[in-house]
Amino acid sequence: MSKKVLLATDKPFSPGARDEVVGVLKNAKYEVVVLESYKSPADLHKAVADVDAMIIRSDKVDADVLAAAKNLKLVVRAGAGYDNVDCAKAKEKGVAVMNTPGQNSNAVAELAVGMMLYMARGKFDGKTGTELRGKSLGLHACGAVGRAVAAIGKGLGMTVRAFDPLLGADKIRAAGIEPLSSPEDLYKKSDYLSLHMPSNKETKGMVGKNLLSLLPKGATLVNTARAEVINEAELLAMLAERADLKYVTDVEPAAATQKELVEKVGARYYSTPKKMGAQTNEANVNAGMAAARQIVDFFERGVKDFIVNK
Repeated sequence: MSKKVLLATDKPFSPGARDEVVGVLKNAKYEVVVLESYKSPADLHKAVADVDAMIIRSDKVDADVLAAAKNLKLVVRAGAGYDNVDCAKAKEKGVAVMNTPGQNSNAVAELAVGMMLYMARGKFDGKTGTELRGKSLGLHACGAVGRAVAAIGKGLGMTVRAFDPLLGADKIRAAGIEPLSSPEDLYKKSDYLSLHMPSNKETKGMVGKNLLSLLPKGATLVNTARAEVINEAELLAMLAERADLKYVTDVEPAAATQKELVEKVGARYYSTPKKMGAQTNEANVNAGMAAARQIVDFFERGVKDFIVNK
């Protein structure tokens, strides 16, 4: 029996990437439903009712979505992070959840370094700025994105260090990056501190006063990870206490925090209008095609690589 696959993207893929994803699924003789820029959860609940699999981006797949999806067997998040999916509830209902690690890495890394350059040059305000060459770059977590940031940073002449207890010092060193034994040591030595950890119970609120107070004078914190890893109240306090610190992010803070950052921190703060890390045509194609192929492999060949809720 032919499978039915939903491509549900509140933040759509580029048209070319979407068409390539649909092409892979249709070549497998699957029926494809495309739901883009939908206005309410009800639209998603209706669309998911009778599908066997779905591809999402930052779309939330919570208990209500899973309850509405009577035939669902597989959710593939086109990207690395999957905290927008209720993995425990999915497992309870017999739904596998996959991600596509590494497919968006270069796009996110380029954005992270681009924001560093933007702040180093004073947002291109015409005044004298600084260069990245000779500055120290710290990576808090060193997965695929962190290693891509490191490669660009080294190409620009930066000194690159990382802390990642999950990856371990040997693997960090093998990537040509200096490993450090504690986050405190990392923050003390980083002119630019780039965050790359997932959002989970261990990391939520991890980046607060204790770490931020250690940053060198004039340092910039860069967040292309998740908003939840920042203790926003302590971030605001540190930015108020230290007029030399800067913060740039691809993940919009809570509305009240955003308002205070804009009004009180001003030129030392920048947030992208929406999450832009994976918003390149290349990343859209890479992640979308990986997701489509994983669906075909799952149903046709029983391949269960990349399942994150075993």
